[in-house]
Amino acid sequence: MVNILVIILGIVVIKFREKIADLIGNAEWMRYVGGVYNFVIIIGIFLFLFGIARLTGTVDILMAPIYSVLPKGSSL
Repeated sequence: MVNILVIILGIVVIKFREKIADLIGNAEWMRYVGGVYNFVIIIGIFLFLFGIARLTGTVDILMAPIYSVLPKGSSL
């Protein structure tokens, strides 16, 4: 159920990107990804793909590039 809600949230973020972008405001670093509107679209696409990955059980494949960059905690 949560997976479908994440997919719907991604679609809603893309649909209402102008209102969400106006709510967030402009930051200097968002200029490098195309501005605040493109940043909101990227977040919406990521939420949509993450919801599909959770639904199909392939989150490890989708998040592999991020997991490879993050440092691994040392186990005691």
